[in-house]
Amino acid sequence: MTHHRTLSPSLIALALASAFPVAQAQSSAPAVESKKDATQLEAVIVTGSRRVENLKDVPMSISAMKGEELEAYNASGQDVRALSGRVPSLNIESDFGRSFPRFYVRGLGNTDFDLNASQPVGLVYDEVVQESPMLKGFPVFDMEQVEVLRGPQGTLFGRNSPAGVLKFDSAKPGKRMDGYASLGFGRFGAVNFEGMVNVPMGSDWSLRAAGIVQTADDRIHNPQPTGEKNLEGYNDKAARVQAAYSNGGFHGLFKLQGRDYKGNATTFRANIIKRGSNDLVDGFDFKNYPSNGLNVQTLQSHGLSARLRWDLGSIRLHSITAYDRAKFYSRADVDGGLVGGPNYPGQPAVIPFQAETADGLPYLRQMTQELRVESNTADPLQWIGGLYYFNEKQQVDSFNFDSLAVGNPQNGYAVQHQESKSWAAFGSLNYAVSPDLKLRGGLRYTNDKKDFDAQRTLTPFGGANTALLTTNPKSSNWSWDFSANYSLDKSTSLFTRVATGYRAPSIQGRVLFGDSISVADSEKALSFEAGFKADILNNAARISGTVFSYRVKDLQLTAGSGSVNQNRLINADKAVGRGFELDMQAILNRNWRTTLGLSFNDTEIKDGSLFVSPCGNSCTVLDPAGPVAGTVLIGGNDLPRAPRWVANWTLKYSTELAGGDLYVLTDWAYKDKYNMFLYEAKEYKAKAMLEGGLRAGYAWGNGKYEASAYVRNLTDRQQLVAAIDFNNLTGILNEPRSYGVQFKVSY
Repeated sequence: MTHHRTLSPSLIALALASAFPVAQAQSSAPAVESKKDATQLEAVIVTGSRRVENLKDVPMSISAMKGEELEAYNASGQDVRALSGRVPSLNIESDFGRSFPRFYVRGLGNTDFDLNASQPVGLVYDEVVQESPMLKGFPVFDMEQVEVLRGPQGTLFGRNSPAGVLKFDSAKPGKRMDGYASLGFGRFGAVNFEGMVNVPMGSDWSLRAAGIVQTADDRIHNPQPTGEKNLEGYNDKAARVQAAYSNGGFHGLFKLQGRDYKGNATTFRANIIKRGSNDLVDGFDFKNYPSNGLNVQTLQSHGLSARLRWDLGSIRLHSITAYDRAKFYSRADVDGGLVGGPNYPGQPAVIPFQAETADGLPYLRQMTQELRVESNTADPLQWIGGLYYFNEKQQVDSFNFDSLAVGNPQNGYAVQHQESKSWAAFGSLNYAVSPDLKLRGGLRYTNDKKDFDAQRTLTPFGGANTALLTTNPKSSNWSWDFSANYSLDKSTSLFTRVATGYRAPSIQGRVLFGDSISVADSEKALSFEAGFKADILNNAARISGTVFSYRVKDLQLTAGSGSVNQNRLINADKAVGRGFELDMQAILNRNWRTTLGLSFNDTEIKDGSLFVSPCGNSCTVLDPAGPVAGTVLIGGNDLPRAPRWVANWTLKYSTELAGGDLYVLTDWAYKDKYNMFLYEAKEYKAKAMLEGGLRAGYAWGNGKYEASAYVRNLTDRQQLVAAIDFNNLTGILNEPRSYGVQFKVSY
């Protein structure tokens, strides 16, 4: 077992309280055991409510991944999607590969592929909201933990979070000189490097610098004389530098981080779904990709932030200022094939038209400012109040290319411009009615405005361009929550929570193949949940459970356009969801630890008159016909990309051996079947999937050195996870099996 420094719960709480909110929530990974007593789990300290608290005192459903677990998932060089299904009710996917992740919590998410898309799951990175999809895929390295706050988070976080919040907290500078370097080599020529150095600089300053480099060779070959020859290689680099200052009652944390990614867009594979089923076609070859399109993807981003705190006796004042920029370009053969192919036994290709497109984000700028004041006393009544401001400007380009002409020249172009402004005022009260009963409530007012324009200036295949299309949606909203926590005894607590959430109006203005833009009205969520949290078996095990039910009015959905490469936003009258989550960690004995997570999410679109255009390639649609020819009714369907059952399990064995620690860790994640789109079709229902990993290693020199080997997707399961439905049964696959070795040195 790898040796880690451990702190007592009181020291952890003191360190967090004197720095900045860093959630240490209930983890689905085995807790790092104390060398003094490896038979008991340590106390869990959380800040999901922006205060340092024991988990049992927080009336909220929270899970987190940290330390060893994150390292195991990321060893093969995977991106943030590796966290999908690793805690209950969490799904992550992408149609863009290593960029543009889409998050779903309790079945609520957004399948829109426009670079202007909004999501109902907020992502907060080191206390800063990351609104653009291009900022949400920042690599996961040198992390304190990743926390999942389920249910509406409309009070303290607020920004477009009716489904919940993913909270990424990087490790902060400390007062000790230390660091680490990790180097790994794996299948497909993968090279993965991660390093960190922490340097104290006098009594007031400390510096922490960390970086990651992930590279891999191309693993897909195109045998055609035209098109991109080799695909799915990548070079992904990111770095973060933080400086912490503390003197008297003032504390400052300053951060600069950036990313530079070069690689390929998702490989869209034409004609690989067996018609009338969701199986892969006979004769499918993963390494072979006949295509006549080009494929490239680049992403550069950087961000600055300053997190300041003043301790002013009975109150504390926080200021969080951040500035982020990004630039993105992605080009792919969306039809996934070529004229006359690829053909498979019993299933010839039918590609009605070529679709080679690109989307670019030449300019994205986001600025945020938060001021927060909170009480700093031991009184029964505690409070938080604050103001928040958000401003984002961006340009989105859309291109079309002629795959049948020499050199694949551009023959279409459309552009979008958007400025989003939002401000909010919020407050929260916590009141201890007694040592056992604690109540809390919060309120937030949010005001949103967007100024948007779009225009097509070069129409594919000839035809008229559009005029300048504009829209200026505005909205405001009051969000609130109320919860209670009751301690039955020192080991067990019960909680209940009712909360609301809100998502601002969204705009779909990708007019490359359409003549109009669509606007979805704001959506509003109302959620009820109740649960328990308990330490059992003399603190050798911990278990928590939650039951929930929610309703979303005017739910924003993304509908395809049948045989056209175009999306439109619509509002469903409402959607409902209900289910439960279960989290458990246990020390079986001094050598064995295990975790188990399980969730059930039953979602339904409640709108009997809502209809959409289904696939444009003669797929096997299961929904009834709609009121307009070529449409189907979707009322009663599950939400898209929302598996009902999600489960995860880990088991770790560790023992002392020859003066060091030997360990073996296996982890498994299960996701139930789900609809890929709003409608139901046999070809576009993803199968249930079970993926596992294995990691074995040996650490010596009091934890200074560690060597390990890993396997991800242990069973080499290969199946469809997403699709393009307007052209020729085009599918997207999960990641293939990867394996490799890793060496780490700490100092």
